[in-house]
This record gives sequence, C-alpha cells and structure tokens, in this order.
Amino acid sequence: MAEGFLLYDETEQTSTRYLGYAGEHGRYDVAIINTGHFFGKRLVISIQNGRSAILNDEDAANIPYLMQAFDIRSEDEAAEFSELLLANL
Repeated sequence: MAEGFLLYDETEQTSTRYLGYAGEHGRYDVAIINTGHFFGKRLVISIQNGRSAILNDEDAANIPYLMQAFDIRSEDEAAEFSELLLANL
C-alpha cells in the first residue's frame, strides 16, 4: 500500500431488508442494512441511483438532509421518503 493508514478492516454478519414502495410522489427501492458498525444507525442505499446515507430516526426526519443525500429534488417526495424510512428503520 501507499503511505496511508488502514483505519479498519472488519467482517460481520449483517441483516439486509430490501424495500420497494410506490407512493404518490415517487417510487423507492432501498436496501436497509442493520450493522453494529455505525453506532445504531442503519445504512440505507437507494437502488435506483446508488446514493446512500447512514441514518437514524432523527436523520430520516430531516427533509433537507434526505434531499441532499439521496438527490431528491422535491420536498413532497422527500417528505414521502422520510415517512417510509421512519416506518421501516
């Protein structure tokens, strides 16, 4: 390796939930990964665009953050996505 520092290298069993939902403002296909690595938060990956974020309920309720993290352009769509996440994290 170059002159870097390996910060961590861990392997663990995780639980992954795949969730598809068609709402009023959009369709959402996500993978929600439960892991002990992120201090109780979950790794959420949008299957449509590949964007991801590490979220807890507080993060999932933050509409501007969801818009930025998942490249959502409409507040209505982000609010709908937030409701989906809050019901399923």
